Amino acid sequence: MFGIKGRKPKSIIGGLVLWALLTTVMLVLYSLSNPTQVESRGSHERSCALSMSKSWQKNLTVHSQGTKTKSEECSPKVNIMFMKTHKTASSTILNILFRFGEKHKLKFAFPDGRNDFFYPSPFLCSQVKDYQPGDCFNIVCNHMRFAAQEVAKLLPPDAVYITILRDPVELFESSFHYYHRAVPLTWRISGDDKLAEFLHRPRAFYTPEAYNSFYLKNLLFFDFGFDNNLEADDPRVVSDIHTLSKHFHLVLIAEYFEESLILLKDTLCWTMEDLLFFKLNARKGSSVSRLTPELRAKALEWNAVDWRLYQHFNSTFWARVEAYGKKRMKQEVSELRKRNAEMKAICIEGGDAVEARMIQDSSLLPWQPVGESSILGYNMKKDVDPKFRTLCRKMLTPEIQYLSDLGVSLWLTRLWGWLKDAIY
Repeated sequence: MFGIKGRKPKSIIGGLVLWALLTTVMLVLYSLSNPTQVESRGSHERSCALSMSKSWQKNLTVHSQGTKTKSEECSPKVNIMFMKTHKTASSTILNILFRFGEKHKLKFAFPDGRNDFFYPSPFLCSQVKDYQPGDCFNIVCNHMRFAAQEVAKLLPPDAVYITILRDPVELFESSFHYYHRAVPLTWRISGDDKLAEFLHRPRAFYTPEAYNSFYLKNLLFFDFGFDNNLEADDPRVVSDIHTLSKHFHLVLIAEYFEESLILLKDTLCWTMEDLLFFKLNARKGSSVSRLTPELRAKALEWNAVDWRLYQHFNSTFWARVEAYGKKRMKQEVSELRKRNAEMKAICIEGGDAVEARMIQDSSLLPWQPVGESSILGYNMKKDVDPKFRTLCRKMLTPEIQYLSDLGVSLWLTRLWGWLKDAIY
């Protein structure tokens, strides 16, 4: 059941008992760590004035992009809400935001004790570390279950809201493999190909109210705070998608990551240097299931609400690309790829990501799913030019370690990591 071969039945039963105890302990700890919830205030009670946000902008160098002049139109945006969705290349976006915010001494709204805002509970301002009513922040970017009115209390009214989506079939495959050991519903699935078995009979292994079941169905819709168990033709689905359209200024598409970053650069009036990235939190190829056309169709049917969401914003994405200019986009993507290739040559030992067991510096070891070491990471060159050393280190630093570097207490996340590693 847990992918550990050669154990006797007694050992398997022991593993089940340990896992049940672990789940119970974590539920208690998560409950204890839940901050006191504050009563919701009216949307008119904003935490900070637009004038304050402009004072932050004055501390940044005004960038000139293309034919734009050094005007208010091209002042770099510093007030940003990034809705970090699961398994969508969002960790790479997070690294970009961390670097930009740290470089310009911006104020992050961070969680306390863990790396997310008490997910999967709906977001509340009280989940922000040391939050007091009236506090003002520049950037909100950690995992949460989105709640627009609560988020709005933390940011100036000129904040730019962005998020990222991924093909629901690819997302489901990734989410299932990453989280299935943390979803008790899947423990009864037999055979080596648990994903295929699930897709052939999803209702046999799924109950909406079960612990962590949201990871198994329409995860995007759940992340945005909606009901992930709606039918695709339910009128509420269209209404909820329309609501998101009003909240988010830009929705990125993971399958077109570089084009997404160019649109992000244009929206935020940032520079190409601000967008440089290495792909973080990627899985090794051997852990990825190659779905047959039949299984893809079943996964799409099972995640039909996410598919409607994705179709809508994929359409708006390409409308943005068209407005930006396809030729201009092609040139910008080419430039971004060139700059990233240069940074790879400067920073990364061997030029590519490696398996966890090959990572020499533990501070660059990414968080691994329960019972596996499938997430790739990097080795940094030992002879990096001193003028690039700091940038290389930051670009290669995984989310958990970067949060610690920014001063976030992660006692609960680290305790969970220790417990899962102790069992497996």
